[in-house]
Amino acid sequence: MTTHFISAEIDLQASPVELQQAIETELQKRGEPLRWAVTSVDEETQKVAVEAVVTVQEA
Repeated sequence: MTTHFISAEIDLQASPVELQQAIETELQKRGEPLRWAVTSVDEETQKVAVEAVVTVQEA
């Protein structure tokens, strides 16, 4: 098992609950999230920047 630091851009959602679900869904594609944080919001492009630490099982 290895840990990776990743950055992702997620579309801004209508509610905080929907945003959290969208972030967690995107992070699951890249590994098992240990922790994550929204680091910036771009109102112009309606995107949020997320930084996360995920674990990945090595084959």
